[in-house]
Amino acid sequence: MTQVALRPATLEDVESLAKLGRESFCAAFAHLYRPEDLAGFLEQCYSHPAVAEEVSDDVHRHRLAVDPASGALLGYVKIRVPSYYAEHSDATNPIALCQLYTDAARTGMGIGAALMDWALGEARAGGHDAVQLSVWSENYGAQRFYARYGFAKIADIHFDVGEQRDEEFLYELRLDTPTPTSAG
Repeated sequence: MTQVALRPATLEDVESLAKLGRESFCAAFAHLYRPEDLAGFLEQCYSHPAVAEEVSDDVHRHRLAVDPASGALLGYVKIRVPSYYAEHSDATNPIALCQLYTDAARTGMGIGAALMDWALGEARAGGHDAVQLSVWSENYGAQRFYARYGFAKIADIHFDVGEQRDEEFLYELRLDTPTPTSAG
């Protein structure tokens, strides 16, 4: 397991957050999209202004995993209150886990688990009764990771990248029932 320090994002982190977000998304999904659809999506979600707006607003919270020695960004998680997906569940106060990215070279080193543990702790501390997230229907590795935490599919939804519509699964972890605390 890689040693990491967790800290909140600041506006000084926008450039590295935008870069890691773009690189992570492209490493996993760029092959699925037409170049013009991908370019528009990346600008909408991972441009410096878009990331700065989210870091500054009261709706999103970013937690960074950084190398304790160098301060280099190793990964991050973004949560959102209220959840985008509340209408798909009977949860009364769900939170959305919007992004959980690690540096591709460091996948499988415990960084994602540390970030997930933080997000679940935040949800519990905030009195949320569920955590919801969207995962691509063919992203089996991510689905296994979420299942280890007790997330289960509750709906079929869509995710649009430009003119392309992807089949997604909406996963939910209920916090009003006992669940695993770590995927280790």
